[in-house]
Amino acid sequence: MRDSIFIYSPLFQKYKFHDEHPFNQLRVELTLDLLKSLNAISEEDIVYPRVASDDELALVHDRQYIQAVKLAGEGKLNSDEALNYGLGTEDTPIFPKMHEASALLVGGTLTAVDYVMTKKAKHALNLGGGLHHGFRGKASGFCIYNDSAVAIKYILEKYGARVLYVDTDAHHGDGVQWAFYDEPNVCTLSIHETGRYLFPGTGDITERGQGAGYGFSFNIPLDAFTEDDSWLIAYRKSFQEVADFFKPDVIITQNGADSHFFDPLTHLCATMKIYREIPKLAHELAHQYTNGRWIAVGGGGYDVWRVVPRAWAHIWLEMKNHKVSGSLPEEWINRWQHKAPVQLIKEWEDPSNLYQPIPRKQEIEEKNLITLKKALQFIRKNHSNANESC
Repeated sequence: MRDSIFIYSPLFQKYKFHDEHPFNQLRVELTLDLLKSLNAISEEDIVYPRVASDDELALVHDRQYIQAVKLAGEGKLNSDEALNYGLGTEDTPIFPKMHEASALLVGGTLTAVDYVMTKKAKHALNLGGGLHHGFRGKASGFCIYNDSAVAIKYILEKYGARVLYVDTDAHHGDGVQWAFYDEPNVCTLSIHETGRYLFPGTGDITERGQGAGYGFSFNIPLDAFTEDDSWLIAYRKSFQEVADFFKPDVIITQNGADSHFFDPLTHLCATMKIYREIPKLAHELAHQYTNGRWIAVGGGGYDVWRVVPRAWAHIWLEMKNHKVSGSLPEEWINRWQHKAPVQLIKEWEDPSNLYQPIPRKQEIEEKNLITLKKALQFIRKNHSNANESC
């Protein structure tokens, strides 16, 4: 069994809306090149993704929607009908062969699933995936097909395993949550910026699931301008308690890198500190609860030069137990600086003076602690009742 595989294809770059769009898959290439510059990845580690079939996409998506995506990518869908499917919007513009590009990203996550669930690898990373806003019959928030939702449904049907999905994107993982809102064999945990100020506006602590799935949906909406320490308290406590409560067979983590202070679309004040810790805990809990079965995907992250490559590199480095500190490889900086519109950060850690002190720091931290307590009270109440009945 291999310890880890890295799913990659240069064709991931075909998932491209237009040059000015914030979603830019160049970040995957930048990350891979950074890992190669470190000698932290070999050609044997890289696995080419397959393309998801229509039947696989239909595990989550309506077939009418799949057909609409195909027609849109061929220039054969009129604009009014396209808008009914969330296509041709400012967030999700139509581009040529969008079905093929999107199906490859889904296929990448399914490739990762098969490697992990058939014990060919303990861990798998698909940075091209993580498109968590896609709905059954509608594109949303830069996401056409929802690779994580398709992968989870695929795991349920093919492998009969219980899935814990943990989403650390600054935007709520709404598409995945709603896809399994009534499913007791899937537990979703999303740690995100509160929807009061940010798309998609959902992810409140009151969203706990419904029917047989009630109690298997957890949301930690953090206040705007949350900093590292408060963010990490919420992440560590919620992930540990939810994993202990749910006892999954496999863990899927969505690793949006848009909680960073530099991200242009969000309002959180995290630094590279959290991106070193996020995969560390996921790795630890995977070995504690799932015999190491851990599938990681990408997600948001819109400062593609200064933030995403460093943040995403930490996922692979953690999987491989490869330690780094100090400066980034000089060859990587030299190769990309002339293409970057900003000055690249040359260290693994962010500078200590990244931003001015947040005046509401104490208030924000206290508010986040209250939110965390309320979000986890379902677990704690049930645990208390169980102890009383023993």
